[in-house]
Amino acid sequence: MATYKGGGTSSYHPRMLLKVLFYAYLNNIYSCRRIAQALEENIHFMWLAGGSTPDFRTINHFRSQRLKNQVQELFAQVVRLLHRLEYVSLETQYVDGTKIESAANRYTFVWRGAVEKNREKLERKIRSVLCDIRQAIREDRKAPVEKAPEKVDAQRLKEEIRQLNERVAELDKKARKQVAKLEKEHLPRLEKYEEQLEKLGERNSYSKTDEDATFMRMKEDHMKNGQL
Repeated sequence: MATYKGGGTSSYHPRMLLKVLFYAYLNNIYSCRRIAQALEENIHFMWLAGGSTPDFRTINHFRSQRLKNQVQELFAQVVRLLHRLEYVSLETQYVDGTKIESAANRYTFVWRGAVEKNREKLERKIRSVLCDIRQAIREDRKAPVEKAPEKVDAQRLKEEIRQLNERVAELDKKARKQVAKLEKEHLPRLEKYEEQLEKLGERNSYSKTDEDATFMRMKEDHMKNGQL
């Protein structure tokens, strides 16, 4: 009420506008134009407004100017009122689980299971190659054969390749080819899998064309046949 300075033409009462606005929000109506239309067509809005029909500009001004920095406290008051009247319980909170269908390409799947499986296969192959290369190091050094690391990530593999390139003179032709293959093929694939797992986070899937989109079944979908 303190935001009204008085003077000028008569204003719509803020209590009426507040009731209309909150009732619209409860019915998932957020557009000022749709609220103004409901005031002329919907009997519930007509009753709440007492027959008043403020236009969308008035509703927008009330929402953006009069309620500025106030709407959160007003919503909290409504919740406390509903709790006091025992319409709602504050013991349990729920998060809206609405699924919104994305416009992302529906056939660009990245699945956690597939990424983890392929990464594991690649790691086994990398460890095997590293073991073969160490076996190929000149025997005349009479040094014990180093074991390949049990856990291989992109950073560790880069370091392994760097060390092997420094000892290239000790490698035969086959071992050099294996090192080159590690650097040109295996390392980029390992980096790709790590990047995909980072994008997945705690999710099980995402779309390559919209990385925020997670694949799941919809009740309704574009094909009307229960696709993802």
